[in-house]
Amino acid sequence: MNAEYDIRNALIAELRSDVVLSAQVNRVYDGFPVKATPPMLVVGDVLGGDWAVKDRPGRELRIGITIEDDIETPTRISTIMPLTDAAVQRLNGTVAGWQVGSLRMVRSRLLRSNRGRWNALMDYRIRVLAG
Repeated sequence: MNAEYDIRNALIAELRSDVVLSAQVNRVYDGFPVKATPPMLVVGDVLGGDWAVKDRPGRELRIGITIEDDIETPTRISTIMPLTDAAVQRLNGTVAGWQVGSLRMVRSRLLRSNRGRWNALMDYRIRVLAG
């Protein structure tokens, strides 16, 4: 059991299975693609740390999600952000053998890149205990 791998894969599966979100983005990517057509959603790296208790191993995970769009206004991306958050928040209970203790969006940013694209960065903290 590897929490970083297990939870990240479960998150990608949840995002890809969301019908409403899938209608808004061209694809949910596992890492940054070499070529892609916006709007797209990218699940980035995972940073893990110890979150064990006396009798069970646990991990605190930081997972970043990036949404990229290529239109001149942030209108479309601002509708994709809450859909993404709703899909992430559905990771509760037991996920891939890990009991989710807490799941919080700890930071988000909406910014315009130098290529004229809009990006939304959403960082999550997910704390899990071995089931």
